[in-house]
Amino acid sequence: MTGIKTHGEKRLVIVSGRAHPQLALDIAAELDTTVVPTDARTFANGELYARYDESVRGCDAFVIQSHTAPINQWLMEQLIMVDALKRASAKRITVVSPFYPYGRQDKKGRGREPISARLIADLYAAAGADRIMSVDLHAAQIQGFFDGPVDHLFAMPVLMEHIRETVPKENLTVVSPDMGRVRVADIWSDKLGVPLAIIHKRRDPLVPNQVSVHEIVGDVRGQVCLIVDDLIDTGRTIAKAAAALKANGAVGVIVAATHAVFSPPAVELLNSPEIDQVIVTDTLPLPAEKQFEKLTILPIAPLIARAIHEVFDDGSVTSMFDGAA
Repeated sequence: MTGIKTHGEKRLVIVSGRAHPQLALDIAAELDTTVVPTDARTFANGELYARYDESVRGCDAFVIQSHTAPINQWLMEQLIMVDALKRASAKRITVVSPFYPYGRQDKKGRGREPISARLIADLYAAAGADRIMSVDLHAAQIQGFFDGPVDHLFAMPVLMEHIRETVPKENLTVVSPDMGRVRVADIWSDKLGVPLAIIHKRRDPLVPNQVSVHEIVGDVRGQVCLIVDDLIDTGRTIAKAAAALKANGAVGVIVAATHAVFSPPAVELLNSPEIDQVIVTDTLPLPAEKQFEKLTILPIAPLIARAIHEVFDDGSVTSMFDGAA
């Protein structure tokens, strides 16, 4: 049967939602298999439907969905696909969400707020998921929201390999765009053997997607600054950080991020003269209107495929990262 790979008594099945089908095809190709055909539909009133065209009984299934806009539609589709697998007697179901939906709502910053990232974990569990796989969670604590295994993958090796091959280490400084990313930036700094700088920013909790840069901790004068972050949404944080770095004497600004959300006006802001290069992975689809000359897109499929292989073979996902991330 197409899309099913036999390994002893175990069967590996890759299925995909409609948000980013190319990523699923790339992952399946890395695993030397194919994506199981799915009859996925949206009815006139917006309801979603999914049915697999082949038997999935007793299989080890991986449900791949990238949560791009409209995020709620793709989340619901993935939940329905998990439910369909459960009711079709799949033996184990792994949700593969490279960009974890609602990951930024991981705690209560003010009274009467939801912790939506926990709600998403509960929804996956209720649908029938046995484990979750994701790349660069916005907050590591999200792993504890799910009462089962969570494979937290890191795109750092993918991004760092490209940086090492294309950016000279001389005069390079790693920059954390805020205090929350200092630990990750520190690991980048240590692995590259270059200095670290930190941008202190303040965000008004009452105004979404707005940030003001206050000061830079560290000397960036004459340096090429590498800003590392987990995601770029509207690009306002990155644009203001880049402007502050250039104003403080930086001679170049490179941005490296895992998830290219790129909500408007991200493309316009990232094209500003203060930013020289933007490097991202393809955890989320990037149509032509979201691409620009300064943008480099690195494939994430080999990393996810290797993790799926380790899970399927009962191997070690942690060993992929040398326990360093």
